[in-house]
Amino acid sequence: MVQKYQSPVRVYKHPFELIMAAYERRFPTCPLIPMFVDSDTVNEFRSEDGAIHVIERRCKLDIDAPRLLKKIAGVDYVYFVQKNSLNSRERTLHIEAHNETFSNRVIINEHCCYSVHPENEDWTCFEQSASLDIKSFFGFESTVEKIAMKQYTSNIKKGKEIIEYYLRQLEEEGITFVPRWTPPSRAPPSDAAASSCKKQAASSAAVDTDPALKDGLSGEPVSNPSGAPEPVVGTPDDKLDADYIKRYLGDLTPLQESCLIRLRQWLQETHKGKIPKDEHILRFLRARDFNIDKAREILCQSLTWRKQHQVDYLLDSWHAPQVLQDYYAGGWHHHDKDGRPLYVLRLGQMDTKGLVRALGEEALLRYVLSINEEGLRRCEENTKVFGRPISSWTCLVDLEGLNMRHLWRPGVKALLRIIEVVEANYPETLGRLLILRAPRVFPVLWTLVSPFIDDNTRRKFLIYAGNDYQGPGGLLDYIDSEIIPDFLSGECMCEVPEGGLVPKSLYRTAEELESGDLKLWTETIYQSAGVFKGAPHEILIQIVDASSVITWDFDVCKGDIVFNIYHSKRAPQPPKKDALAAHIVTSPGGNNAQLIDRAWQLGRDYSMVESSLICKEGESVQGSHVTRWPGFYILQWKFHSMPACAATSLPRVDDVLASLQVSSHKCKVLYYTEVIASEDFRGSMTSLESSHSGFSQLSAATTSSSQSHSSSMISR
Repeated sequence: MVQKYQSPVRVYKHPFELIMAAYERRFPTCPLIPMFVDSDTVNEFRSEDGAIHVIERRCKLDIDAPRLLKKIAGVDYVYFVQKNSLNSRERTLHIEAHNETFSNRVIINEHCCYSVHPENEDWTCFEQSASLDIKSFFGFESTVEKIAMKQYTSNIKKGKEIIEYYLRQLEEEGITFVPRWTPPSRAPPSDAAASSCKKQAASSAAVDTDPALKDGLSGEPVSNPSGAPEPVVGTPDDKLDADYIKRYLGDLTPLQESCLIRLRQWLQETHKGKIPKDEHILRFLRARDFNIDKAREILCQSLTWRKQHQVDYLLDSWHAPQVLQDYYAGGWHHHDKDGRPLYVLRLGQMDTKGLVRALGEEALLRYVLSINEEGLRRCEENTKVFGRPISSWTCLVDLEGLNMRHLWRPGVKALLRIIEVVEANYPETLGRLLILRAPRVFPVLWTLVSPFIDDNTRRKFLIYAGNDYQGPGGLLDYIDSEIIPDFLSGECMCEVPEGGLVPKSLYRTAEELESGDLKLWTETIYQSAGVFKGAPHEILIQIVDASSVITWDFDVCKGDIVFNIYHSKRAPQPPKKDALAAHIVTSPGGNNAQLIDRAWQLGRDYSMVESSLICKEGESVQGSHVTRWPGFYILQWKFHSMPACAATSLPRVDDVLASLQVSSHKCKVLYYTEVIASEDFRGSMTSLESSHSGFSQLSAATTSSSQSHSSSMISR
């Protein structure tokens, strides 16, 4: 398997030319890298004007490997070829390296780049990437891989130290400024001007008089008591260097940093939707021990789920019913000693049966999701308040009052489903779970619930029976005494509702619960539509100004459909038998509207402006169409029938399986459409930047698209 590494972009607050002077002192050997024994120049090229300097070195390395392995391999040293391409005009240095020893068995490639900071030309950026592919190595492939990764990780950590070491050495020699390259024809500056420039640069390096530079990119002061250069303190907005990762995400090894950056890059390049924050991506990586493939799989499933149910808009668009506000015995309460937000749940006082009967599973699930979304928001706030990364919360569960009533089968079923959804979409968000006053019935509930809880999450559980939580190792180890809730013999008044029995007058029938659940999940900017065989769903869009952009985003929730776009100069008229303006037919699967009159002929009364698109169940489709003419445009979702097999051939397995999956001649889509003026359009559905667009919040990724009048971009 090919191992890959991608570094964050590290920033040095020194000009490019000074960094180059420090870098060159690493050769021919470097005492700070004991394994770097020596290097010889094998090729060198310099352009006539001196702007381009390419030098190729053969580097001799003493790898820290077991003597037995060296004896089997028959070598004491490993040789690498390093090619440095310096472009003084562009102020870049590209470094490419590959192994010469055992190149037919092990393939190592590395690329590094020094360049000028895009926002400050007096700062220098550094980034590197590498790959390791071991084809064969005398049966020691796994050992060699571990040795190689260990050596590489060690060298990565020393990279910054080496530059700082030689920068200090230069400073001790009185070199604080290296002039930029200038073409030979340019007259050199006078001695007085050069002296003045050097003094000014030295003064600028010693004391930065520009407040914007002094505070760094984040606007926060950058402390550096040692006087050594250091990367800029980052913020979640600049995402430039390792200090940002340490400040907002925690201590990560270089390989863990690489996993985060590579997964984020993959999402930006391929994901058609909102790109999550680094903290969120990191949770999924940690949940799968930084296995990128596994983390990517569960993260993509979660992103699809979030989009389908509009979870990103949950806190702003959904308000808990009054029943939950009155009888759900849970709420946020200050923070624990580690700065984690603290959630208190008085489960023993809660009537789970009454809540399920009054609201249904979906409402309870949605409320729990809103709690988790609020938890993520509070983690971000506490990260800023405490000045250190806080990515999880603490939950305190009081079981006083828990009895067999809580083991009501539908209630347990709802609880298990909630746990399943939370585990899949909010991994590594629970820092600690304190279960207090566990009664005798608790082991029964724990036996039912524990198999659905991830092993890593289960290790964070601390269970106390009776009043054990008041002794050593109890609450005081995790929560400050002044915020222990009053109902746990503390002094802090807790505003969490006390719960109690839900009045039976609030109970709803099964039919009401089912329709209510559907309503809860579709109260978003998306609309739900049913597509039946012989009854497509159609919507009408009137365009006044040509060159407007029609955009769409829809998910195929059930069945396969065909998506079409038509244009007509006149508006279609609804059938006379239908009193509604758009003869909308209400059904459990969503609305269904048919606009195109059966008497209309394609090519005479209306025309197709886009090729038909077949969309499979589960797909998400985004696209846009730049209108060529004013008039009326019709977006149509039509039932897709499976093609009949030839009489001489047997049916294909895929066709049979597909037909079995569609239990009826009914499909369901969730869709949203919008018309944007051409000057406000900034690309595809997932990269709209229009201030007028509701889609502008759907994605932080950018993708390219064609804005021609004759074609549209459709992405999945």
